[in-house]
Amino acid sequence: MLFHVAALWALQSGLLRRAAEVVIPVEILSEFIEPPKPAEPPPPPPEPPKREVTKTPPPPRPQAIREPKPTPAPNAPTGSIEPPPPPAPIAPPAPAEPPAPPASPPAPPAPKLVEISQGQTQYIREPRITYPAMSKRLGETGTVVVAVYFNSAGLPKRAEIFKSSGYDRLDQAAREAAMSSQVTPIRQPGADEATVYLLKAPFNFTLSQ
Repeated sequence: MLFHVAALWALQSGLLRRAAEVVIPVEILSEFIEPPKPAEPPPPPPEPPKREVTKTPPPPRPQAIREPKPTPAPNAPTGSIEPPPPPAPIAPPAPAEPPAPPASPPAPPAPKLVEISQGQTQYIREPRITYPAMSKRLGETGTVVVAVYFNSAGLPKRAEIFKSSGYDRLDQAAREAAMSSQVTPIRQPGADEATVYLLKAPFNFTLSQ
């Protein structure tokens, strides 16, 4: 115990340090006195592995494939191609139509027609009736009514069969008789020189004539 107390006091007074320098080699003291070395920095993290980029080759361009010419069948008919027919000749244009003639003047209005009776006029020249001989021989009789168209002077312009006797020979004889007649000049209110007068004249054919 006394030894420990003396050592403690020697350390405090520096005696122990001197004794240590004599006993402990210089190399050991230098290890105690050398300051600690700074800590080495940690090694850098390893670089990530580089990804190798593989370039995809472009797709091959489509190439036209020439189809082999079909070989004709052994029994297929062969022939030459006829040339197309020549184009049809172009017809010359039709000549232009001549201009239309100028319009004709309008027709004059139809004459006024007035129907009269036998009491409104009288014959100046009686109809000349001729009985057809063949009709007498065959016994043809009958009455024919003829529509006679007179002008204002009383002259017949035309005659038409209004009612037939049933025999063509008698009808034709009555029409000829009407055209041979003449009546007195006719005057009607509101009529003029162009007015036509219609008279329905009967003609009788009997065997007593």
